[in-house]
Amino acid sequence: MPANQFISYLSKEKRCSINTVEAYQNDLALFSEYIRREFELSDLSKVNQDMIRSWMVTMIDYGTLPTTVNRKISTLKSFYNYLIKLRLVTENPARLVRSVKKPHKLPLYYKEDQIDEYLDKFSEDLEFSELRDILVIQLLYSTGIRRGELIGLKNSDIDMKAKTLKVLGKRNKERVIPISSVLVSILNNYLASKHKIFTTNSGSEYLIVTDKGKMSYPKLIYRIVNRELAGLTGAVKSPHVLRHTFATHMLNNGADLNSIKELLGHANLNATQIYTHNTIEKLKKVYSDAHPRARIK
Repeated sequence: MPANQFISYLSKEKRCSINTVEAYQNDLALFSEYIRREFELSDLSKVNQDMIRSWMVTMIDYGTLPTTVNRKISTLKSFYNYLIKLRLVTENPARLVRSVKKPHKLPLYYKEDQIDEYLDKFSEDLEFSELRDILVIQLLYSTGIRRGELIGLKNSDIDMKAKTLKVLGKRNKERVIPISSVLVSILNNYLASKHKIFTTNSGSEYLIVTDKGKMSYPKLIYRIVNRELAGLTGAVKSPHVLRHTFATHMLNNGADLNSIKELLGHANLNATQIYTHNTIEKLKKVYSDAHPRARIK
């Protein structure tokens, strides 16, 4: 059976993860069942483009999420490419089947006064863990870095004199982000506290560490953000929302898209343009307040 051969190929030759192999296997099983039921066809090599589109429509009618539908179509594209390789088919019937458009979700973010209220509570007389938790929020909001980039930050990545932060992003692309005097002050206090508790020999080279001086990890960062921002309303408490908040506030206060793109470490401008949607309501208000004809009823 070609389907079984394909699954074996994914597992043994491509060395895909168990979860990936199971997903492909389930997708092919569901598709095979659909083709047998609707078209009385048991040979997948005889499938055509219209049959695949029919399956797509059926899934959408049953409320299957666009991401799930697209993944299943991707499975079929890979499967038929494999059959071409085996010379069991000459064309890939899924090749011209277009993906389902995903609904556009606007990024969630916090309002400026909410963030200001939280950040204004900073005090120099804090315990190490309290300083660390505030620093985590400050870094995520003030620089827009990703959670993984935050975890990977080392003490040596901070240049206090130049007021910059060196970040290793996706595809090992390095970027330098400016930091504020306020953030430098918090960093100095945090590092002083960290060095008192953890000696040079036992302390971590990583900037953000656990209460035991070990490298931080994703769940810890998530817990810190969730706990620290518990009093804020309107958005999910997560590190990525702070990244969205950084970009939205930058745009609202006059930063150009290209600069925000560089700061966020986006590969292209398309990824950054989602933040322009969050400023539409603000632009409407500016227009309404400033344009003489806009006030005429």
